[in-house]
Amino acid sequence: MYETAAALAIARWPLAPSEETDWLLDLTSDDGLTGFMPRALPDAAWVLHSMYEHELGPTDMSYVAYRRAALTSGGVETIPGLDPADVLTGTGGERPGPRWRRLRWAELARRTGDPVVPEGRLPCHTSFPSIAPGGWPVGIQAPSEGSLNRADWNRLVDILTEHSPQGAATGCLAYYSPLLHGAEDLDNPHVRAGTLADAKALYDHPEEDGWSPSNLWAQDRSWVLCTDYDLWATKVAGPAPLVEALLDDAEIEAVRLRWAC
Repeated sequence: MYETAAALAIARWPLAPSEETDWLLDLTSDDGLTGFMPRALPDAAWVLHSMYEHELGPTDMSYVAYRRAALTSGGVETIPGLDPADVLTGTGGERPGPRWRRLRWAELARRTGDPVVPEGRLPCHTSFPSIAPGGWPVGIQAPSEGSLNRADWNRLVDILTEHSPQGAATGCLAYYSPLLHGAEDLDNPHVRAGTLADAKALYDHPEEDGWSPSNLWAQDRSWVLCTDYDLWATKVAGPAPLVEALLDDAEIEAVRLRWAC
């Protein structure tokens, strides 16, 4: 019998005891409200969330101003060649339409002169200040905040699988920040148990609203990732071969931040 993605996620990722996060609390000395941010175990890298650029390139208008103008005009183009349907519609976490291409952080940094990640800071909405004095411009889709998009998530799962001794059979736990559900309910955190073989299905779990987990970790605690609710990047802490694989991957864009290991 054919299983939908949502049904598969429900069946393969049941709730687990909230006490499973106790080791993360001890590891990070944090309450996990925005995610438990781990230290290097013994190494770490940051996976930069994907951004995309429209084929017309960035404009001088901010997304907020463009949305306001498009609504006022009844959906008529307010910038020649830039269809509002191409900018204002789409499914969160999914790659945008065919007129958009992946824009790597390193490419945008070379173009603007901004650092990929400023010294002493973490990747977030303040990155690339030279291109967003009035808000992120229409024509560049900013990285997702607090969640990997599906393509990044799927590739990260593949790399974790390749570098886990048990491969796809590796037992995992996933934790979701209460903020992802619109409530600061620390007494009832969402923790789910499953395997890497089914980790891609987490993206379609109907009770998690299309977010990737705030934390995913192997049951043997050999690696752990954190997607902080306020950040544009996901930290992966674990053995050096795993981190090197992330840094060398052609799809994932990852960096080491020596001040945030």
